[in-house]
Amino acid sequence: MITIATAEDHLKKRIGENTNDVINIWGKFKSFAKEDVNDEEERAILFQCGIYNFTGEKLFYYDFVRQFTDEEDGHIQQLHCEFVFEPIKELKKLEASEWYFDTDGEIDDFFNEIETLDEFKIPLNHKPLGLNLYQEEV
Repeated sequence: MITIATAEDHLKKRIGENTNDVINIWGKFKSFAKEDVNDEEERAILFQCGIYNFTGEKLFYYDFVRQFTDEEDGHIQQLHCEFVFEPIKELKKLEASEWYFDTDGEIDDFFNEIETLDEFKIPLNHKPLGLNLYQEEV
């Protein structure tokens, strides 16, 4: 069974070497988001995107996130599946932050809603600079 501590490695193995195929990785992320994590208190999923200056350079970030709250200690960790794009004109206007929690209904309804957003669809027409897959405590 997956634990919070093994979640990042589990997703990395699932994704494999093909790290520029956004749609393929989105499918793998959706499947991963449905898996139970044995020390997780609540399932929380986030889709977010926008132009940010995290590294000293403005870039467009397109990020699938699974947030874990540890049942025992209450610490929160986020596992990011974050694509980075050049901040071209077409992407500069896009910004989103859409959350799903277990109490919000069916997770597939959330995924279907995300897939209808321009913020989700428009970046798919462009090649990402790369993928950052990492887990951090927040």
